[in-house]
Amino acid sequence: MNEIKINATGNADLVTASNGSFNVTIPIKITRRGRRKAVTLPDGTALQPRAWDSSPTPIQLALARGHQWLGLIESGKARNLAEVAEMEGMDRAYVSRMVNLTTLAPDIVAAILDESLPDHVTLFDLASGTPLLWDEQRTLLST
Repeated sequence: MNEIKINATGNADLVTASNGSFNVTIPIKITRRGRRKAVTLPDGTALQPRAWDSSPTPIQLALARGHQWLGLIESGKARNLAEVAEMEGMDRAYVSRMVNLTTLAPDIVAAILDESLPDHVTLFDLASGTPLLWDEQRTLLST
């Protein structure tokens, strides 16, 4: 049988049962960051995400697509959203909603990129009927 050595440090709690098994309790804090969860240890350090957890979130992908598709129109490669939708094989309404994301306030875009949007905010909230004035966008997200 292999020997495992466990040292309880800080606020960790180690309990040995009568059958020889161990129960280790470590106080951690789990916070949501978009669709991901981050673990903060008792000393305040945060665990780094695993390499396979670093893929973009759906809302980040939507933001990138919106800017890409707006770029097609601005560069003259497409005349309008209908042409973009046809080129991409997408529904025109979907393309239009994603392009709406390009009008978001810079701090909201930063929150999307660093995954710090409030939990109640969805892609649909941002892409459909979002006001053009940045202050109104911020008010909408704070409620």
